[in-house]
Amino acid sequence: MALVQLVAVLAILQFIAFAMLVGKARGTYGIKAPAVTGHDVFERYYRVQMNTLEQLVVFLPALWLGAQHLNPLWAAALGVVYLIGRQLYLRAYVSDPASRGLGFLLTFLPSVLLLLAALVGAVRSLMAA
Repeated sequence: MALVQLVAVLAILQFIAFAMLVGKARGTYGIKAPAVTGHDVFERYYRVQMNTLEQLVVFLPALWLGAQHLNPLWAAALGVVYLIGRQLYLRAYVSDPASRGLGFLLTFLPSVLLLLAALVGAVRSLMAA
């Protein structure tokens, strides 16, 4: 489970790094808080941060639940795919939002697979009881 814990920490640190990029973009493009619009590139960084927050709400519980019923090594591996997907999503969205598909897929798919593993594992546990 240490690898699962490491992936969870890295996902949270990645989110913090994305938040710092938003702060940097605020300064670069002169967007004063609380504004969240005003320059296209700033808005892209901001949307990446918000989308990452939305994905974390699903990913972190899915990671922990999935790891309970799946080999923790496989759960951690799916978590690494999520992390890579988020990084690809950031790069693609900031350069051209229309190109974000691969990054989004590599973020979304691990969460779904982890949730399915948790669901199947929970149902099997109930049926065995």
